[in-house]
Amino acid sequence: MIVSGREEYEPGAGGEGEAQLRLRYRLSAATADAYAEAGSTAVVQDVVLGADLAEYVRLVRTRPLYVVVLAPSAAAVAAREAGRAKTGYGAWTVERLDGELRSRTPRIGLWVDSSELTVGETVEAILAGRERARVV
Repeated sequence: MIVSGREEYEPGAGGEGEAQLRLRYRLSAATADAYAEAGSTAVVQDVVLGADLAEYVRLVRTRPLYVVVLAPSAAAVAAREAGRAKTGYGAWTVERLDGELRSRTPRIGLWVDSSELTVGETVEAILAGRERARVV
């Protein structure tokens, strides 16, 4: 979203990269709330890891609130990435992101291992688990 002056986020580094990440989270939460206030169902897609997930849940005011974490294996993500023309990870590796997700992220909402699922099957899994996805 930021083009000029964009800084990569590195955990624990602080500085401008972290400030931009926090801004992104605040803006997406506020945007989701604005759409909900206008009568739409809002879906936010982002990578939110570690304690930031609980903080993000607090940023969104709309209720009820559902959290779905798609958690395919690192091998499945790497295979998918190999078939894409672009990458969006910056200095991060798939393995590092996966490690942050599995070791530091609280088990909030519905977690779906979509490693072997098609898009349609993933949607079915989310709909079937929607009550577990409801966090507030």
